[in-house]
Amino acid sequence: MLKKFTVSNYKNFKDEISLDFSKIGEYSFNADSLSMRLIYGRNATGKTNFGRALIDLKTLLYGMFRNDENSVLINANSQEDTAKFIYEFQFGSDEVIYKYSRFENRNLCDEELYMNGEAIFKCDFKNSKFDFQGLSIISAETVNTKRYLNKDEMDNEYVLPFLRWLINNTVFSDDSVLIQLFEYVRKMGIITVSNNRIHLSMFSYRKFFEDLKNPVHLQSFEDFLNLMGIECKLVLQELPDGQAELYFSQNKLVPFYSTASSGTLALTSLYQKIVSNPSLIYIDDFAAFYHYEMAEKLISFFKTKYPKCQFIMTSHNTNLMTNKIMRPDCLFILSSKGTLTALCDETERELREGHNLEKMYISGEFEKYE
Repeated sequence: MLKKFTVSNYKNFKDEISLDFSKIGEYSFNADSLSMRLIYGRNATGKTNFGRALIDLKTLLYGMFRNDENSVLINANSQEDTAKFIYEFQFGSDEVIYKYSRFENRNLCDEELYMNGEAIFKCDFKNSKFDFQGLSIISAETVNTKRYLNKDEMDNEYVLPFLRWLINNTVFSDDSVLIQLFEYVRKMGIITVSNNRIHLSMFSYRKFFEDLKNPVHLQSFEDFLNLMGIECKLVLQELPDGQAELYFSQNKLVPFYSTASSGTLALTSLYQKIVSNPSLIYIDDFAAFYHYEMAEKLISFFKTKYPKCQFIMTSHNTNLMTNKIMRPDCLFILSSKGTLTALCDETERELREGHNLEKMYISGEFEKYE
C-alpha cells in the first residue's frame, strides 16, 4: 500500500506537499476510515492537480497517454527545471521508496529505487551516471544492464524508466516486492467530474458491456444502483450487429445512457473503476452529482466492499466533514499556499468524536490553513 506521496515544483505546487497515510491520530472511532482521505479546499487550490501528480507514477511505468490538459508540468514561478515525485510504499515488512524527476517535456531527469533503506539503483539521465550495485538485493544481479544502456534502448527522444525496463526484462517470483509494486501501480486510478462521460463513451463503454453479459455482473451493478437509492431494473440486450445495449426495464425498455441522470452516469463511471478491485482511487470533486445521503452511502459502501483499497477524495460537500463517517485525521484542507493539513493539526483544540467539524469549518476555525 501507499504510505506517503510527496511532490514538488509540479504545476501550482512549488514547494513540497505530502499526503501521509501512516500519520494517524489517537482516535478509537471509525478505524475503517484509515484507508481514506477526504480533501477540502477553495477553488483553484490544486485538488485536481494533486490527483494528477499522484497518478503520474502509473503514467511513467505503464506509458499511459497524456492529453493536452496536462501539458504544463513545471511550476511557473520556479527556477528549477524539474518536477520531483517521491512514492513510499509498504508491502508486508518491506518498505519501498521510488523517486524520480521530470523535465518540462516530461522526459526523466533521474530515477532512484530503495528497499528497506538500501539503494537498489540510481539513474542520473541528465549526466549519464548510473549505479546498479544494489540489484543483488532483489535477486536481479544477473540482468544485462548494458543492454538497457545501449543507444538503441536509450532513445534521445524518450528515456525509458529503468524500473519499467527491469520488470519487463527480469524473471521475478510472484511474491517479489517489485511485482507487488507494479501490480499496485497498475490498479491505481483517477476519476474526475469532467471526464465521467468521456470514460463511459470512449474507453470503458464496450468492455463494461461485455462484463455485463454475465448475469452475475449485471445483477451486481443493478444492486449497486438500488443501494444508492436509484430504484431500477436493468436489462442487457444484444443488437443485430452483435453489440450490446443496456436498458432500464419499465413498461418498455428505455436506453440507459441516453436517459440516465448525470448523477447516475457519475455513479456508473465510479462503479466501473472500483469493480475491478483497485489498489488506490483518486476521486476528484467527489459527491459533485450526489445528494449528501448518497455520498455518505458511497463512503460506507467503499468501507464495506473495498477495505483494502485506498480512497482519496476531494470535495466541497461539508456535510461529509463529520465524525459520523470519517475522523479528524482523515479530513484535510488543501490551502492556496500549497499546504495539506489534517483537521486535527489545524486547531489547538483536542478534537473529539462529539465535535461538529462542519460547523467548526464554516465558522472559520480552520480558516488560516485555507
